Parts: sequence; structure tokens; C-alpha cells
Amino acid sequence: MDGQLLKMIEEGLVEKILLESKNPHDPVIVKNIPDGWKCIGTGNYAAVFSHATCPGLAVKVIRENTEDLKKEAKVYKQLGDHPAYSKCFYHGPNYLVLKKLKGITLYDAIAKGIRIPASVIGDINEALLFARKSGLNPYDVHAKNVMMKDGRGYVVDVSDFYKEGKDEKWDDFVKAYQKIYLKTLYKHPVKIPYKVLNFIRHAYRFYKNLKHKRSQKRKHASNLSAYHRQN
Repeated sequence: MDGQLLKMIEEGLVEKILLESKNPHDPVIVKNIPDGWKCIGTGNYAAVFSHATCPGLAVKVIRENTEDLKKEAKVYKQLGDHPAYSKCFYHGPNYLVLKKLKGITLYDAIAKGIRIPASVIGDINEALLFARKSGLNPYDVHAKNVMMKDGRGYVVDVSDFYKEGKDEKWDDFVKAYQKIYLKTLYKHPVKIPYKVLNFIRHAYRFYKNLKHKRSQKRKHASNLSAYHRQN
């Protein structure tokens, strides 16, 4: 990686910006963005920036937990060169220099009334299968961190692919796409206010948490019953 570019990133961006988090489930708030830099995306613990002088690159800066950043860099190494994923060119103390993916997130596409073709869903499904075959576990994949451009699908965020367990967000999105979206918004595109989408997002999280708690209670009751039968 070019030394002048790294200096511009570290001294001109990383040392000046401020990332704040008011809620761990909501995107960070970015302050003090230096001239020439543009924030092109935010997540729950990081923000992504681009600069006009290097349009093919994106710089992901994290707010904390540099150990997770190291794991993310390893994820990119395991993925190698795949058309649906970005690439990591450099791993700094609290930032990554990545290949910039262009397009619109599926979340924004729904909000703006832009049709999401089935080919996009197919590309993302194939990319997630590729990740599993590469020894990774696609985790926390949802409409805000997958993109589309010219009918092709891309996975923007792989930061949680090292985690264990099953995450159902993408599977649930695909079910909703097939059962609801294709029959309604795909045929008759309309803009959906972000307030409505955020309400749906929070309601979905509440439902999944409630479902998990009920499942844990049933499991506990079953184990307790089995214990009493044995004793």
C-alpha cells in the first residue's frame, strides 16, 4: 500500500473523525468529517469513507474493539477473490482499506421504490454458500449490508462471518421477498418511508427476541421435567 495514501488516511481521516454510539443496535454517528472525505456508510460500530482521489477504495474505521477488526481481515483473506465480495488491501490499527463496492443497499432500494430482481437474491445466496464452503459462517446478513447494481448482488459487510451460531435474518428476508415482495412491491413499486422500515426492523428484532426467550423457557421446562422423572 502506497505510503502517501496511508498517511492521508491516518492523518487526514482516522485521527480527525469522531464516531459516537447512542444505541448498540443503531448506526454510529459520525462527526468531524475532514474536507475531501465522504461518509458512504455506517454500521453499529464502524463507518466507511471514500475520497475523490481514490474512487476505487473505501476506508472502514471502527469505533472500538480492534480484535474484531483483525478477525474481519482474516475473513477477507479466507474469501479470497469473489465477485460478490469486497477485498481487503490493508489492515491498519483501527481501519481497513477495502475495494469499494458500488450500488444501492436493498434496504434503500425498498425505501426508494426501486425493483429488486431475483438475480440479486440469487447472487447473494451463491455468495453466502461460497463463504460456508470456505469455512466461514455468514452471520448478520440483512438488507442494510447487501447491495445491488445492474442486476447483480453484493455482500458489503462480512465482519461477523467468523462468529458461531445460526443467524436467520437473511433467510427471513428471502422468505419475505418471495411471499410478499414479489407479489406486491415488485409488481407495483412505491416508496416506503424510512420511518416505516425502521418500525418494521425494530418490530422484527422484538419478535425474534421474544421467540428466543420463549424457546429458552420451553427448553428449561423440558429439562426440569426430565430431571424430575429421573429422580
